[in-house]
Amino acid sequence: MNNALQLSIAAVERDTGLSKDTLRIWEKRYGFPTPQRDGQGERTYPVDQVERLRLIKRLLDVGHRPGRVVSLPAQDLLALAERSADAQGLLPGQVRRRGQTAAPEANDGDGVLARWTGSPAGHPTLPPGPHIDWVHTCLLAVDQHDLIAVRRALRRALAQEGIARFITSVVNPLMVAMGDGWLRGRFQVQQEHAVSQAVQQALCAALHQLPLPQADDAPRVVLSTLPGEAHGLGLLAAEAWLTLLGAHPINLGPQTPLWDLVQSAEALQADVLAVSFTAAAPAPLVQDTLTELRSKLPRHVALWAGGQHPLLHRRPPADITVLGQISDLSTTVQSWRQAHPRRVPSAA
Repeated sequence: MNNALQLSIAAVERDTGLSKDTLRIWEKRYGFPTPQRDGQGERTYPVDQVERLRLIKRLLDVGHRPGRVVSLPAQDLLALAERSADAQGLLPGQVRRRGQTAAPEANDGDGVLARWTGSPAGHPTLPPGPHIDWVHTCLLAVDQHDLIAVRRALRRALAQEGIARFITSVVNPLMVAMGDGWLRGRFQVQQEHAVSQAVQQALCAALHQLPLPQADDAPRVVLSTLPGEAHGLGLLAAEAWLTLLGAHPINLGPQTPLWDLVQSAEALQADVLAVSFTAAAPAPLVQDTLTELRSKLPRHVALWAGGQHPLLHRRPPADITVLGQISDLSTTVQSWRQAHPRRVPSAA
């Protein structure tokens, strides 16, 4: 690999999802990465170290601790990645199949989603036909670097499955399978990014087909992530799910500063502020920052935290509702409405 190319610390942060502070801490604590310095004394990173950092980030995302993996050589990281993929129940070449995720109607609360499992408004439902494993179809297209075929499959899946099933039976298992494939070396990072972008485009198209929220729809839910959490795919999925439930989602996009979140909750008259975390989010972000956010929000504004971060489920901060799966929004919204009957229109 040609190491002549050097990336700045800002470029590495964008490319890997690892913050600048994390990179500096690892350099001091674990002796990796080992950046060089440019003419201005700023850190620069050769591309082989960036590739290794990407692999470390993926291992963190599936639950490994920095102290175990950061100092490992590249070959040991690859071996660990293979074992980690095996531990998730996948044999080489296999992907997760449809049907492993519970159907959304099973956790639908008041049945709002039943109207939307066929097709979104403006999308005709395709006539019955042979079963199509959309995830498998997309993965085969990714293998061929045929991103147009991926986009075409996602559009057809959305039309045939409807938005709710599209999220639970296509989007979620597809992104899991892409991550597992990346761990095994089946896919490159640019393929994963391209699929993520295609899924985001499909979700945006679905949202445009749904009716806009009404002023009195409740709860009003402001969606975002905290600085350091750059992933916006979960926010789009939550926005779509909340819209299906007749709530009023307001998506600010990722990485909104804490005080801006507090001010937005007040300015937008939010009933709920919902933030999400990836599995590899720093522990202080999940515990300290989330606790600080709760302390600064008015008591009448509920705080929901979504994602699979272990700390959310082992030691959730006080007075915060934790959602592990996107479908958990159904019962959580229903519970909120039961606790706030005066805020819910009679037709909801």
